[in-house]
Amino acid sequence: MPKGDFVELKQTGISRRGFLKGALATAAAATPQTMLAGFTPFKSDSLQVWSCGGLSEAFNELNAIYEARTGHNIQYTGAFAGALGKSLLTLQSTTELFGARVLELSKKLRKAGLSLHFRPLCFTDYVLVVPKGNPAGIRDLKDLAEPGVRVMLPLRSSPPGSGPVKGILKNSNLTDAVMKNMVANGSCVINMMCDLVDGKGDASIIEKRLTTHDRFKDKIEYIPIDEKLIPPGPLTFTLNIMKYVKDERLANDFADFVCGTEVQEIFEKHGFTSIYSARGLELIERFGVKDV
Repeated sequence: MPKGDFVELKQTGISRRGFLKGALATAAAATPQTMLAGFTPFKSDSLQVWSCGGLSEAFNELNAIYEARTGHNIQYTGAFAGALGKSLLTLQSTTELFGARVLELSKKLRKAGLSLHFRPLCFTDYVLVVPKGNPAGIRDLKDLAEPGVRVMLPLRSSPPGSGPVKGILKNSNLTDAVMKNMVANGSCVINMMCDLVDGKGDASIIEKRLTTHDRFKDKIEYIPIDEKLIPPGPLTFTLNIMKYVKDERLANDFADFVCGTEVQEIFEKHGFTSIYSARGLELIERFGVKDV
């Protein structure tokens, strides 16, 4: 979602869930191609690429580099991964490449014969975030249960955003205590973070990638969370080459570029974990992020 949309949502009071419901209703009556702003017909040297919306900033940057170097055109859409995945699995839509979130989705696409093959793309992670200067002196998750700490959590956000946060609290045995301190239960993480930096809360739990957001990246600090407490399901992103690909050689070249060490640094810059980092390599092996 463009940053301007988040500003408008905050001003009008429309929740992210409400926005998504409206967007999905519109999507049901239109093809993904018509949803693309400034869409132009595909050329023979074009690639249609979809990804989870959380990857949009990184993909916009790497797409521009690839286009400048090769002259190929990338027709890119970043949107709610669940909706895109559902449209592909139900044969309502097609794309040539798909950066999918949640390993299970890629396995389903592969099993259905819709994905020719996939590879690890990057990983996300979750952190404890506080306003710049950490006025409440938060040190770890246990501090969220201390009396008087104002906790803001995105528990009403659409999956998989809310699930891992609930899982982290459950795995740390802090759910009941933290809930007593919760002053905001958000449906839009961006709106919630704006309130956090405005002093309306002391701490939250969010994806690390959000700490790089232009709206508040210089106004917050984050503290790592023990990886053993983070549910594994939503951490994985994979890149699928779909059966609808017109030029598999071009698609593989783009995939090699996206998963190369240079571009993985772009994902790191946007708050993701590179597949070449020690944690990335460990997660690939632990989760079995391999084609099936």
